[in-house]
Amino acid sequence: MSEETVNVPVYYNSLYRHGVDGKRRVQVPAKWRPSRPDVEFTLIVWPKSTHGPCLRVLPPEQMSHLMADINAMSNDDPNKVVLKRFIGSESAQVPLDKAGRICLPEEMAKAAGVKKEAVLVGLLDRFEIWNPNRYAAVRGEDQVMAGAAFTLME
Repeated sequence: MSEETVNVPVYYNSLYRHGVDGKRRVQVPAKWRPSRPDVEFTLIVWPKSTHGPCLRVLPPEQMSHLMADINAMSNDDPNKVVLKRFIGSESAQVPLDKAGRICLPEEMAKAAGVKKEAVLVGLLDRFEIWNPNRYAAVRGEDQVMAGAAFTLME
């Protein structure tokens, strides 16, 4: 009898603070880890904060969605090649090690300002890795904007 594989979705919620070791490895929370051992996350240096970039972490299905969204753009749109070039050059595939850690590439960790401590922030379908000081500033801005954002859900 064969075993049926059930795909249970992973939701990236909550906030975690973890140390970063000398090899730039950071622990991924157990509930955020994929059930299959061969899954790689895509790390992207995400420049959209006024406080400096963070690392956006996409599971494979979200990376596929991102690529589909970019590929759906018109070939006449100059942003299409800019996005492909930027994401292609500012991203890396990283596996989980047996201890549930990912290794942050040196240049990416430097760009995000991640050194001895990291804040992992769930975005429901993906997560981000922040320098603690940058995240504190972003969180303050998020709290100011949250009231208006939540009115969109009514």
